[in-house]
Amino acid sequence: MSAAVRRIATVAVVVRDYDEAIAWYVEKLGFSLHQDIDLGDGKRWVVVGPGGEGARVLLAQAKDEHELSRVGDQTGGRVFLFLETDDFDRDHQEMRERGVTFREEPRREGYGTVAVFSDLYGNLWDLIEPKQ
Repeated sequence: MSAAVRRIATVAVVVRDYDEAIAWYVEKLGFSLHQDIDLGDGKRWVVVGPGGEGARVLLAQAKDEHELSRVGDQTGGRVFLFLETDDFDRDHQEMRERGVTFREEPRREGYGTVAVFSDLYGNLWDLIEPKQ
């Protein structure tokens, strides 16, 4: 019997508006728009992500007041996603120049160099360069 091949490929982030979210992820984080498929009735399949391998982000527009109340606070204020880089200083500087808001100064931890930033809605992310 062969081993199953599985991976986490996509993570959904609830957003207020597809187009404003696409613009932020592409312009501020430098992500690519991988898919934008009209599913009808105002619903779209919108996937963004950095270049290379790894998980991508599905931008899921809130469809009602309950979902809208979760925009920007999907994890109760904890860091939600981790953007890994091979050059922390380069990406930290570029992201700051593009207007990304970092919540702290970079710090060195046992696992690497890291700083918390927020997306356009307030979800918290780590920019991290793993320790070699």
